[in-house]
Amino acid sequence: MNIAEAARASGLTSQTIRYYEDIGLVTPQRGPNGDRHFSHDDVHRLKFLSRARRLDFSLQDCRDLLMLNEDTSRSNADVREIAARHLAQVDERLADLSQLRGALQRLIESCAGDGQPDCSILDALAGDCTVPSRA
Repeated sequence: MNIAEAARASGLTSQTIRYYEDIGLVTPQRGPNGDRHFSHDDVHRLKFLSRARRLDFSLQDCRDLLMLNEDTSRSNADVREIAARHLAQVDERLADLSQLRGALQRLIESCAGDGQPDCSILDALAGDCTVPSRA
């Protein structure tokens, strides 16, 4: 199938598929005129990548997971380690976002919002007063 068909089948855009080809995550066959031809295995890889990226695995993790997926002698402990490491990163980001949310909430609460020109949010961003910490 051509790239447009592979995009429809995988749920990815043609641009994303070209990028994945550029970085070596998928290697479709090329016809004499240079057109890409995607096999069912290529589309399977693209679907795998699509699902992994929706879970926000890094491109390197995707590369490692693809290799493990294709290795019949793999250890599920290796797969679990990648997923567990990714979960720890997600937890860190959630903690950071929680702190960020608190700081934004404190900024909003510090602003009277009464239609006057004075604004503690703008003052904090301009450095005229302290931005609430993320702690």
